[in-house]
Parts: sequence; C-alpha cells; structure tokens
Amino acid sequence: MSSADNQARTGNRPNSFSSVFELWNRKLHYYIGLYLLFFVWLYSLTGLLLNHSTWQFQQFWPSRRVSAEERLIQDPIPGSDLEQARELMRQFGVRGEIALPVGRPTRTRLEVRASRPGYSYVILADLCRHRARLETTHVNTWGVVRALHEFIGSRLAGSVTRRDWIVTSVWALSMDAVSLGLIVMVLGGYYLWWCPSRRRAWGAVALALGVLCCGAFLFGFRWPWS
Repeated sequence: MSSADNQARTGNRPNSFSSVFELWNRKLHYYIGLYLLFFVWLYSLTGLLLNHSTWQFQQFWPSRRVSAEERLIQDPIPGSDLEQARELMRQFGVRGEIALPVGRPTRTRLEVRASRPGYSYVILADLCRHRARLETTHVNTWGVVRALHEFIGSRLAGSVTRRDWIVTSVWALSMDAVSLGLIVMVLGGYYLWWCPSRRRAWGAVALALGVLCCGAFLFGFRWPWS
C-alpha cells in the first residue's frame, strides 16, 4: 500500500466517522419517530381532552354503567391482604391493578379496589358469612382514552408504589421507552440543526422561544405565589 493511500485513509477517518454518525442519527430519528408516532398522537388527543373537559361529546361519566352482584365465596387461602385480594378477584373473574393498600375495615371484612382502563371494581367481602359483593363501573371509549393519559398502575400514596398487574408493568415500560426515545430524538435534533449552518438562525429563534416558554412555566409563574 502506497503512502498516498495511507494518507488518504488517514485523512478520510474524521469524515468517515462524521458520515456514519450522521447516518445513524438520521436512522434513529426515522425508527424512533415511527415507534413514537401513535404514542404521541394518543398523548396529544388525551391531553386535549383533559385540557377541555367541558366539551360535550366527551362527557363519559354521566353515561357510565354500574352493575353489582353478590355471591357466596370460598374462604381465601391464609396469607397477606394482597394475596387474599387476588384470590377474591380470581373468584369474580376480575382483572386489573389493585389499589394498595387493600382495605381491612375489620378482621373479618376485606375491601378490594381494582381498576383498568374503562373499568373500576369494588369488592366488599364478609369472610365470616362467606359472601362478597362486586360493584363494577364501566365507562365508554372516551373514558378509556382519557384514563390512558394518567394510567400508571400504582398509587403513589405512602410507601406502597409497586405494580401488581403485568399489563400495567408493560405499559410503564412502554412509557419509559417513549421518554427515552424523545430524549434521543431531541439530542439528535440539536445535532441535525447545528450541522447545516444555513439553518442555524431560524433554529436559534425556535430554540430560544422554547426555552423562554418552558422557563416561564417552570420558574416565571412561581414568583406571584411565593
């Protein structure tokens, strides 16, 4: 190999690395954007509904359906309140995230609250009489869509914050992926904006407006109430 070839290869390394980095940065934008597409649409729609809760077409709570049933139950196996709550849900065929901690009004009574998008459940069990009552509240599609915006699958009250339903764990992992994907896209977007110098001026204006608006919400609006 000639010295000219060595010099050419050495001289091309920086450009080669830059080209590969830019290529993969663009690919990440494409593929992460495709993954985020429907999640962003979902959050945009649900955020709009939450911001305009008086719109008539999305008034799902007045049209909710409430049903109740009472039946004999088998005594839950000895164990923790959570294990007994799961056993009661199994007997009623209920699936969802249990609101922790499980209610224990008395030693022989158990109150279980569970939910999933579109449904909420309340089970009141009298272990002494071997009877339990299930109350189910069902809302329409608008209620489901709205619930997805704030559905995290755990109650952040006290020290009990774990999730106990596999679906909510998968949902939480998907939301983590959305958050990380947005961070990667934003950082890559900074690089794509900075490289072509002809776009820096308008990009700087957009960036400055975003920083000012976000800063106003984070810091500027605090001083009247402090």
